[in-house]
Amino acid sequence: MAAVVGGLLVALILLGLFYPGSGAAQVDWRPTRSPEVEFQNELDDVAQMQAAINAKRRARGAAELTEEHVRAQVSEDLRAQVERHDDALVEQDIAQMLAAKNGRRRAKGLPEITREQYERDLGGGAS
Repeated sequence: MAAVVGGLLVALILLGLFYPGSGAAQVDWRPTRSPEVEFQNELDDVAQMQAAINAKRRARGAAELTEEHVRAQVSEDLRAQVERHDDALVEQDIAQMLAAKNGRRRAKGLPEITREQYERDLGGGAS
């Protein structure tokens, strides 16, 4: 029985490997929509969403959204996000440098300094 099942599996694999054409051609399969149609559908969806948003904004008396306004808002949001990220990195760097400095001061038997003292020293050294 095992030989019969194994033989059938080998025959099916060989048939798949050596039969001309693709599997899609064998079952006469074609994509239901072309990439151009999919792209046009996406554009239509965006236009419908924009029209719905603008209808609601008109109903409450707000100005309509334009593509330029949305792009400007997105770039402003991205700029603010990058700025917050940079600020967080600066805070993290200062905390790490202060911890290292206080570690060296402890090793020398000196008292630790506060963040305010450290930032004042940084500001005075940069001038």
